[in-house]
Amino acid sequence: MNVLLWVLQGLMALLYGASGVMKLFMLEQVREGVQSFDALPSTAWNALGVLELVCVLGLILPSALRWRPQLTVVAATLLAVESLVFIGVHLKYRETGAIIMSGVLGLLMAFIAYGRSAIAPIR
Repeated sequence: MNVLLWVLQGLMALLYGASGVMKLFMLEQVREGVQSFDALPSTAWNALGVLELVCVLGLILPSALRWRPQLTVVAATLLAVESLVFIGVHLKYRETGAIIMSGVLGLLMAFIAYGRSAIAPIR
């Protein structure tokens, strides 16, 4: 189970890292093609990008360094909650694919949070 959680943490870190960079540095290009990006102002999207990048570090570093590994649980939980918010945004714009993707990502982040807190915590 430990290996599965590490693989998921790595994959989710890559995915959310790309998403955070996109929200910070490519927002205007993305905004042109995705209707739901009009739901929030640019500053809110930028803040979410920063949150995602901080959580990416939290998914990997605390557990890898064995320094306050509970921060990995916090980071995964924050990203799971963010996914719930995005589901709400995508529901408003009826973006079915994005709703499904946000739901799957939220469930994976919740699994990582639960896994690192109860199934295979880092000590």
